[in-house]
Amino acid sequence: MKYLDEFRDPAFAKTLSEKIHTVMTKPWTIMEVCGGQTHSIVKSGLEKLVPSTLSIVHGPGCPVCVTPLDIIEKAVLIASKPNVIFTSFGDMLRVPGNSTDLLHVKAAGGDVRIVYSPLDAVTIAQKNPDKEVVFFAVGFETTAPANAMAVWQAHRNNLKNFSILCSHVLVPPAMEALLSSAQNRVQGFLAAGHVCTVMGYEEYIPLAKKYKVPMVVTGFEPIDILHGTLMLITQLEEGRYEVENQYARMVKREGNVSAQEMIFKVFEITHRKWRGIGEIPQSGYRLKEEFSRYDAENKFDLGLIDVQESPLCIAGEILRGMKKPFECSAFGKECSPEHPLGAPMVSSEGACAAYYNYKRQEVSTI
Repeated sequence: MKYLDEFRDPAFAKTLSEKIHTVMTKPWTIMEVCGGQTHSIVKSGLEKLVPSTLSIVHGPGCPVCVTPLDIIEKAVLIASKPNVIFTSFGDMLRVPGNSTDLLHVKAAGGDVRIVYSPLDAVTIAQKNPDKEVVFFAVGFETTAPANAMAVWQAHRNNLKNFSILCSHVLVPPAMEALLSSAQNRVQGFLAAGHVCTVMGYEEYIPLAKKYKVPMVVTGFEPIDILHGTLMLITQLEEGRYEVENQYARMVKREGNVSAQEMIFKVFEITHRKWRGIGEIPQSGYRLKEEFSRYDAENKFDLGLIDVQESPLCIAGEILRGMKKPFECSAFGKECSPEHPLGAPMVSSEGACAAYYNYKRQEVSTI
């Protein structure tokens, strides 16, 4: 397929692999911070193309996976209420809450609908003035502009029956939380290309300098990832810690300024809790006060909800890059896509789902 095959070219992949082997003289540990990159790495077998002394660990780059359990439980409670149409992207429906998930709420008669854009939810609200319509606004900076636009449109049209359940999180604060941890072993980052498409990469520069850790903004295809890895290993071997842009065909240093303006018309930065990690200061978005009537948590007065993770699930350690999915005793046993214990097993960007779909046979022999 034109414009795609060249980024999956086996011959070019072999060339990049050989260059990585040539450049690398020491063992290194790097992390990709995007679930899409995780799936590409596992599906394409890229770990087999790099030196065995290069450890590639998976970070908290799946927005579904890091959505805290209490927010999932709030989504279930709202969706279960009469007179509510609860809308969401499809990958949130199977994420387990404390007792059930949104798909089971739908099966039990709840009006839970999959939409492809938050603006679809606004349209549903316009067509159903007698219903409360809620959109599950989950994601990194990538999805924030569209969610902000949905709230802006609802505000402009004075829609009183639309709201969002907001769980937006930000990538740079999570990277800093990992780097500042005493348990950190990450020496370089492949930064998420889609986030940087929106936000640019200037905010990574002080992080790289502060922690002396190189970062390379990277795309999602196998060639992108191998090229980004080569750039990262080159920096590590040369003792440099800069921010470089492998994904230049999409990412500009300043990002998408118009998208950023829309985000900050509607949202402001706040503390956010991350599933498996805990609260990270200044790591998420919340609605500004002038848009607070579109906050579903306020509208439905849910208060604080305290829920506990399954003691068998090690999603937190996986999201922090401390363990791989196959190191979980429940992997493929008590935990599977049909009966997940945690979000990484059901999300389309989850590391556990990637290993289950593409490496299960290999893992079973370990």
